[in-house]
Order: sequence, then C-alpha cells, then structure tokens
Amino acid sequence: MSAPAGSAPAATDDAGRAPAAPLSRNRSFSLLWLGEGVSVLGNTMTSALLPLLAVVSLDAGPLWMGLITAAAWLPWLVIGLPAGAWVDRLPAKRVMIAADVVAAAALASVPAAWALDRLTLTHLVVAALLNGTCTVFFRTAYVVFLPQVVAPEQLEPANARLFGTESAMQLVGPGAGGLLAQWLSAALGLLVDAVTFLVSAVCLWRIKPAYAPPAPDRAGAAGEPLWARIREGVAYVRRDRYLPWFVLIGGLSNFGLTGYTTLFVLHLVRDLGLAPAQVGLTFALAACGGLPGAVMATWLSRRFGNGRASTILLLCSGPVALLVGLGSPGWGVAVPVLGSFLAGLFIVAGNVIRGAWRQRYVPPEIMGRVTTTMQMVNFGTMPLAGLAAGWLGGALGVRETILLMAATHCLACFLVLLSPLRPLRELPTRPAGPLDGTDARPPRQQPARGD
Repeated sequence: MSAPAGSAPAATDDAGRAPAAPLSRNRSFSLLWLGEGVSVLGNTMTSALLPLLAVVSLDAGPLWMGLITAAAWLPWLVIGLPAGAWVDRLPAKRVMIAADVVAAAALASVPAAWALDRLTLTHLVVAALLNGTCTVFFRTAYVVFLPQVVAPEQLEPANARLFGTESAMQLVGPGAGGLLAQWLSAALGLLVDAVTFLVSAVCLWRIKPAYAPPAPDRAGAAGEPLWARIREGVAYVRRDRYLPWFVLIGGLSNFGLTGYTTLFVLHLVRDLGLAPAQVGLTFALAACGGLPGAVMATWLSRRFGNGRASTILLLCSGPVALLVGLGSPGWGVAVPVLGSFLAGLFIVAGNVIRGAWRQRYVPPEIMGRVTTTMQMVNFGTMPLAGLAAGWLGGALGVRETILLMAATHCLACFLVLLSPLRPLRELPTRPAGPLDGTDARPPRQQPARGD
C-alpha cells in the first residue's frame, strides 16, 4: 500500500511508509464512521419496525415472519459469489454508494404503499429482498474499502470503533422504532431508514481514500469468465487450513441465531404481552451487550492473543443464548433480555477480532471473492433458518422453536474445540503475496503477557 496522501516524508515505520495519523484525525475514516453510524441507526430501527408492521398491521403469522426474514438474507445465497467477483473488478466506493441509493428507494416504497392503502405482506417480502441484495454488495465492498481508508495496523481499532458504533445505534434504534410505531406508525418509521441510507451515500461520496486500492483484477480485465474467477475465491478458502472452520462455525451459528430472532417479536407480542414501545425497549436493552463487546475486543486480543480470545468468546456466546427462550410475562422478560445482552457482548467482541484478522490475512486483490465465499455460507444459512423457524413455529410452537434454534447456535460455537484454532494463542499471519492457496502457518507461540 502507498503512504497516506499528504504525509510528510519524515520518520517511517518498519514497512518504509510514514506513520499513520491517529484515527481521530483521519477525515475519511470519520466520514465512513458517521455514514455507517447513521445507516445502522436506520437499519436497527427497521429490525423492529418491519416485524411490527407485519404482526400488528397485517396480522402476519410464523410463516410470513419466516418469509420476511428469509427474503432479507436470500441474496447472500443466490448472488453472494458473483457479487464478490464483481466487487473485485469495480471501485468499492461506487458500489457502496449505489447500494445505499437503491436500498433507500426500496424502503421508501413501503410507507408510500401504506399511504395509498396498498401495502401487503408480499410487498414487505419484496422490500426485504431488495434491501438484502443491496446489503450483499455494500458489505462486500465495505471489507475491500476499509483498508483503503486506514493503515493496516489500525484495522483492529477501526473495526472496534465501527462495531462499537453499530452496537450503540442498536441501543437507540429499536427503542426509537418501537416509539415511532406506537406514536405514529411502523410504516412511517421506515421512511426515516430510507433517509439514513441517503445520508450514508453522501458521506461515502465525500471520502478520499488515503491508501492505494487493491491491484487491478488482471484476470477479470483480461476477460476471464466470471465463474473461473469465482472458483479462484472458493479454492482459496477451501485450501486454507483455518478459513473453512470459520465458515462452518459461522454458518451453523447464524442458522441458530436467525432462527430464534425470526420469532422473537412474535414471542414478545403474543406470548409475553408486550406493546410495540416495550418491544423496542426490549430490543434496545438486549443490544446493550454489543457496545462493551466492541470496546473490550482490542484489550482481549492483546491480553490473551487474538486466537485464544476468539476461542474463549465463541465458547461463552453459546450457552447464554438459551436464556432467550426462557422468558415469561412480567418481570420474566428480563431473562431473554439478559441472554441477548450476553450473547451480543461475546459475539460482537469475537467479530471485531476475527474481522480485523481476516482483513490482514487475505491478500487484498482477492478479498472480495474470499469474503463472499465465506459469507455465502455464513449468511446463506439465514434464509433457510427463517423458513425453518416459520414452519417449526407453527408445528412445534414459538417458544419451543426459539429454544431449538438457540441450542443449534450453542452447538456451532463448541465446534471450535474440534478445530485447529483451539490451541492457537495468535491467529496465523500471511503477507499479501501470490495467490498460491497454500496454508499459512501460525507464528511461534509466545508466553501469555502478564499485563
């Protein structure tokens, strides 16, 4: 990567480039941070508003709730792999801006149809599908774009700030969404979400990356077929010693997490008797765990090593999810809130550590394809989970399905004990070099630090 634009040719680090400015003085990162924060605020409001709109206004049952959830995540399964190949050929910033604009239009169509008294459950499914498609392209490009904004050694604190802001917005968003549904309507609340996507697009438009983008995709420029380039990303993940385990654990874990969250609003409203504003408050309290999780991630990585910290966090996040299905009316609502809080704390902390590691570990010229290869499984299980939860909720019962899905997530987390990741204090490093697909080896193990 090139030196930051405008940096003085003074002291350099071991890599021969000028030391990076602190994140607080990085204007491009601040714009990315602001845009992401506003967009996440709107999305977290939608996470409460869309299910509430379906349940309260359109009388949706478990099957429709499953279809709405499935539609939001189905694009990862259908277009995830080609999206990675396309993103590796296109400017990441432009892809993100286009995704923001299309998502804003999709969500704005819901309050428009509601105002005309034409809103249907099918419309909600289509809106969720379009928004999910935009998310595929945005999130794939985002992983490629962040290393163009911050220095390699700043990826972990940068990810911690972004995940921390996401968690903070999750505190405000669901509660604000519940209040909007109570005072105005869930449909009008979705209009606010559409505006946040436009704000995000403006912030991205003003960013000037300080670091060089990945080398051009020579294979794509030379006209190599799309599927041949997709296979390159799949082969890279398949041959690696560690990445397939993250794919397996992430995919099965997301199946369980998505399964129980699909029915969570229905459970809160019909089984525990909460009003829309109380549902939003419950979501906000449950999301509190993500903020300390993001804050503590960097400290855990330094104290225990990023490999050992990742394993510990996985083992902790599994059992606490079982509490989500053990609530009861009245003060018993505190039990699923506690379970969601703890699960969010451990999951977000682990995501910060593993996300920063992957951005250093994978060569940048193939990052898009590797990311979507992993996310096709990690996120591709989510639409299946939505459909399965919708069907099981009607056949077994809502609470029983929530507990079954939480147990699935718990099982996935404990698979790390069978993986080559278990004994590692530090996750392996790999220089950005030729795409030979060979295994990276972990660095020599060091004694645990005493600080």
